[in-house]
Amino acid sequence: MYAMQYRINLPADYDMGIIRDRVERRGSAMDRFPGLRFKAYLIRERRRGEPTNEYAPFYVWDDIEGMRRFLWGGAGFAGIVASFGRPAVQDWTVAAVLDGPSRHHAPRWASRTTTPLPGRAVPEEAVPAAISELRAGLAPEVHSAVLAVDVTTWSLCAFTLLTRSPEVGEAETYELLHLSTGPAA
Repeated sequence: MYAMQYRINLPADYDMGIIRDRVERRGSAMDRFPGLRFKAYLIRERRRGEPTNEYAPFYVWDDIEGMRRFLWGGAGFAGIVASFGRPAVQDWTVAAVLDGPSRHHAPRWASRTTTPLPGRAVPEEAVPAAISELRAGLAPEVHSAVLAVDVTTWSLCAFTLLTRSPEVGEAETYELLHLSTGPAA
């Protein structure tokens, strides 16, 4: 499995209603997309205390073919490129996707934390330990959680979908506008 996210930073005075309308009109286009586990349509808004206005969808793919088809097969990403230019796409190898206690409730928020692996950490020990830690921390409001590894920086990304706003902390927080799930979800 693979995860990816691109971030579209928008001007401080950008009307985020434009993004909300875009997701409302186009969000369902990714529902049941082949190879997709899920796509979380995420935003951050300055007026809500975030450091930036940002559109930053997060994807989990069950297979590379679906991801490839989306990115350069003419089936989705072309719309982003036409509207905003071609953003850099960060990608990770997924180590785990965990169902949370609120799996059957619609998530409305997301959080993302990135933690570098210490220089002497052995990935085959550190990654399972991080999965266990993520599993142990599945709070009642967690819909699902993803642990992914960025092998270019040897860092862990914990991405969590939530049914209520996360507490203020070190994690990046997002409002989730729509959750598309693939055919296998």
